Formats: sequence, C-alpha cells, structure tokens
Amino acid sequence: MMGRRENEASGDPLRVPAAPASPLGHVRWTICALLFFATTINYVDRQILGLLAPLLQKDIGWSELQYSYIVTAFQAAYALGLIFFGRAVDKFGTRRGYSASIVVWSLAAAGHALVCTAFGFGAARAALGAAEAGNFPAAIKAVAEWFPKKERALATGLFNSGSNFGAVIAPAVVPWLTVTFGWPAAFVATGALGFIWLVFWLALYERPERKKGLGSAELAHILSDPPETETTKVPWRSLLRHRQTWAFILGKFLTDPIWWFYLYWLPKFLNSKHGLTITSLGLPLIVIYTMASVGSIGGGWLSSRLIKRGWTINRARKTVMLLCAVCVAPIVTVSRTGDLWAAVPLIGLAAAAHQGWSANIFTTASDMFPKRAVGSIVGLGGMAGAAGGLLFSPFIGFVLERTHNNYLIPFLVSGSVYLLAFVIVQALAPRLEPVDLGRPDARPAAARISSS
Repeated sequence: MMGRRENEASGDPLRVPAAPASPLGHVRWTICALLFFATTINYVDRQILGLLAPLLQKDIGWSELQYSYIVTAFQAAYALGLIFFGRAVDKFGTRRGYSASIVVWSLAAAGHALVCTAFGFGAARAALGAAEAGNFPAAIKAVAEWFPKKERALATGLFNSGSNFGAVIAPAVVPWLTVTFGWPAAFVATGALGFIWLVFWLALYERPERKKGLGSAELAHILSDPPETETTKVPWRSLLRHRQTWAFILGKFLTDPIWWFYLYWLPKFLNSKHGLTITSLGLPLIVIYTMASVGSIGGGWLSSRLIKRGWTINRARKTVMLLCAVCVAPIVTVSRTGDLWAAVPLIGLAAAAHQGWSANIFTTASDMFPKRAVGSIVGLGGMAGAAGGLLFSPFIGFVLERTHNNYLIPFLVSGSVYLLAFVIVQALAPRLEPVDLGRPDARPAAARISSS
C-alpha cells in the first residue's frame, strides 16, 4: 500500500515509498532526457560564438585580446550568476529555478543579433552567462531528486553529454544558417530553442513524490537511499567549513577552464593551424564532440557499473577520474601535429576524458552532500570553474598575441591540470565521506589534510 505524509515545509501530501511489487518504470529517464536537451540548448548557445569567431573577427575587427575579453565577460557573469542560481534552486525548487534560467538565457542568446561591436558582444555574452549559470545547479539537483546514488553518475553522464550533442549540432547547423540568412539569424534561431524546451519542462517535471503516473516500484527505487530527515537550508559559510566542499571547488577550478578553452578557441585553432573555414569546420568538430559524448556517457556508466559490481562509491569514482586524467595527457602534443586528422583524435580523446571526469566530479557533490545542499555546492564549484576560466582566458589571449598564434602553452596546461586536480581531490576527500552538516569540521585545513 502507498502511504502518505505531510511535507513540513509546504503542507502538501507526499507519498512514501512502498516495497516494490511491479517492474521498475522509466519515468526517471524521461526526466534525464529533459535535462539532456536543456544542456544541449545551453551549449548550442555557447558554441555559436566560437564557430562564428573567425568570421566576426574579420567583419568587426576585434583582436585576439579583445576576443578573450568577450569570453571573459561571459565567464565573469557566469560565476556571479552561479552565486544566485545555486542558492535560488535550493530555495525555490528545481522546476521554477530551471524555468527562470532558460527564459532569460534564451532571450540573451537571441539578443546577440542586435549588436555589432566588440563591446556589444561582451555585454550580450555577459547576459547569456549570468542566465546560463542556472543549468548545472538545477540539473544536478534534479538528478539527486530523481535517482539513487548508484545511478547518479550514469544519469549525470547522460545529461552532461548534451553539452557535446549541442557542440555537434552547432557546427552542423550554424554555418548553413549563417551562409543562408546571415549571422544575426543564427543567433535568433538558436535562442528560440529554449522556449520550445520550456513547454515540455513545465508539463512534465515534478518532484517524484508528487509526480502523477509514477509507479510505486519506481518511487521506492528512487528513494532507496537512506532518508534525509533534515530539511533546513544550509548557509554557504557552513558549507565552506568542510574539506569535501573544497575538494569539489578546487577540482572544478582547475579543470573547467579547459572545457572553456576547447569551446571558444578550438575553431580558431583549427582555422589558424589547419586553415579550416566556417564551412569546413563542421566535420572535425562533429568528430571531436561525438567522441566527447561517448566519454561523458562512458565515464558515468563505468563508475555506476563498478558500484553495482560491489565497488565502493569512492573507489569507483576515483578510478574513473584517474583514468580520465591520464587520457587527457596526450593533448600536449597536438599543437605540433601537422596533420589535421592526426590532431582531431587527440583532441577528441582529451574532450572525451574531460567529460568522463566531469560526469564523476559532478556526482561527487551528491555523494558527499544531502539533496538540500546540492544546488549550493554545484553553484560554488561552477563559480570556481568560471573563476578559473576568468584567469585562463586572458592568459590564452595574451599568449597567442605574443607568440603569433602558437598554441603550445595552452595545450600543455590543458594536458597537465587533471592529474593535479585528482591529487587535490584525493587529499581533501580521500573517502568521499558524506558530510554531517550538523557537525561542521572546524579543524584547521592542515590538520584535516594530514589526518586523512
């Protein structure tokens, strides 16, 4: 029988799981599909500037350094947006937080069509970044609400592969839109996608306890982890006392900027090093981001599979993260690779490894923290990643101007930081132990690290 209880915060009746008496349903995977398509749209809107950069750079006349400032404007606003959205998603809920985010970012994406200066593009990117900051806190929180821990890495890998799917769609569609209708039309068309997604989101998303049509067996499966009895919100100051928070923050700070580098500079690298134009960029980028999709899904699947085979969560996550860190390393040679189709697999392997790493480090947030704090933790980590990008993007622009577009140093950094990040995560969270938010670890950082 299906029992009922009262939600203390809202007074709404909630169902409690009963023992499974029928085969599991698949409603949770429908929710995962919604998150996948939102992330796809998110990255189509991000990727379009990188694709059009060689064309816009000629038409508008911005320098490499000015382009890095445009990218930095997005990242700065993204970091600030995460301060707001990480908390907003925890406070107002996944459904409303995600809806607000995608409405504003879709308007900002279309708004690029109205500008024609480097400053104008910087302002438009800033608006886009601030609103797009809601995507990952909301999506990771939705996964925590809809999946037990043993399935979360796979679900995260699946929805996060939308970032690669978006990066595949963009080079397949944006050049045609640009050649046929002009670059402003490309921004308007991609911006409109978010409003289509919003209709399905509002129609389909609810928390599992309130979701109509969700079977008792699937609800019991979703809520099979030990229940969380505490529902009060957690202030950031309290979260920052825990070494697990800093493991997540520093891991994101070091590795997120590498994905920004691929997203914004890869088309420019292929144009400068291999002479590819907007109409010939499509196939190499499709191959690279298809490989990245395989890495995202495969990285999430592998750690989930290892857990089902009896590995601990810590051992499974860390094994896959270390494997990904090693697989990124060969990209350090790509700037000296003269053949396009020798370079593409190296870049694709690194992009796949990054996404496998990302699927697992994202999932550690819900491994170590209760659902009520997941949005805030992901917001803090995303803000740290964007802050890393704020430092890395101007550095790239400065290096490229000083070295006449020599990409050796950016790729050396890209191939080496994952191993450093892994060492830091291992030092700060050696067992990925769950945080007791009622008893913050207030010991000095040095003592905490040495005791682990």
